[in-house]
Amino acid sequence: MTKLKNLSITLKTRPNGMIDSENFSKKISEVETLKENQVLVKVLYLSLDPYMRGRMSEAKSYADPLQIGEIITAESAGIVIESKSTKYSVGEYVCCRSGWQEYFISNDKDPMTYKVDPKLVPLSTYLGVCGMTGRTAYFGLMKEASPSKGETLVVSAASGAVGSIVGQIGKKIGLNVIGIAGSDEKCNYVVDELNFDGCVNYKSAFFRDELASKLDSGVDIYFESVGGLVTETVTEFFNSGSRSPICGYISNYNAKDITKVKTPFHIFGAMKNPPKHKFFLVFDHYANFNEANEFLIGGVRSGELKYKEMIVEGLEKAPEYFKRLFTGSNFGKLIVKIAYQ
Repeated sequence: MTKLKNLSITLKTRPNGMIDSENFSKKISEVETLKENQVLVKVLYLSLDPYMRGRMSEAKSYADPLQIGEIITAESAGIVIESKSTKYSVGEYVCCRSGWQEYFISNDKDPMTYKVDPKLVPLSTYLGVCGMTGRTAYFGLMKEASPSKGETLVVSAASGAVGSIVGQIGKKIGLNVIGIAGSDEKCNYVVDELNFDGCVNYKSAFFRDELASKLDSGVDIYFESVGGLVTETVTEFFNSGSRSPICGYISNYNAKDITKVKTPFHIFGAMKNPPKHKFFLVFDHYANFNEANEFLIGGVRSGELKYKEMIVEGLEKAPEYFKRLFTGSNFGKLIVKIAYQ
């Protein structure tokens, strides 16, 4: 039997500022023979997420940096095409942390590999609204922020994969939701389609005043994904007892020296009365994954939870697509279609 050829994308050099195609290498190798308790997954969809940029840097973080020559980390959704495991059968669909490659061998005890059902919701949504992205939104708001009905929630990157879900959950539980986004088109989307109470374009020359006009009652919860000027502006409006779950600060990720940037922790730390704030990880709430999954899948199936995906094609173009996350040219959850079944 002819062995399958596997295309993967690896880290060639560490980015110095904005990522570039020269930071990546393509590698073709033979797929290894399966051992007992392993499964071979054909990757169909690949998730692109901002956190991957941090792994390309040597700066200290919550996760070890990628090594030069290592496959770029990522979650994916695919189909089992060979199995030496009693837990998985050929033809079953799974999500796994495959990285940027066409095929992935997983041990059946790997907690990052798990079955999904594309009959419930589209397979791609398990990488977005019904996957890690959705769980980030759910846990960040519901568990980290401890919201109460009637409070005001401000969502940075409001039209993005995480922010759009945060805002919708906020509306569902009775919060006043104000979004911040990078264009009038994106602001119109979150108000008209996602039912936010308002949205402000941070690129407007009158950003601060426009935000102030929507925050008569101040800010109780600020869902932080951006950092920089947006965060500095929001700090003017925090109420006593405010909270700010931090899932990232994308405006700083491509800094030439990430150790010298002003993070949300610096910004909040300089305040006389800072909000209660914490950088959280989805896996802090692993015990509650089923709770989140039921909420998210149920919301998509009922039509209550709306989502936007930007699905592009071709693994070899993943570095080019990845850059879109940091230039604002993507709209919604960015997913690469790797293969057809």
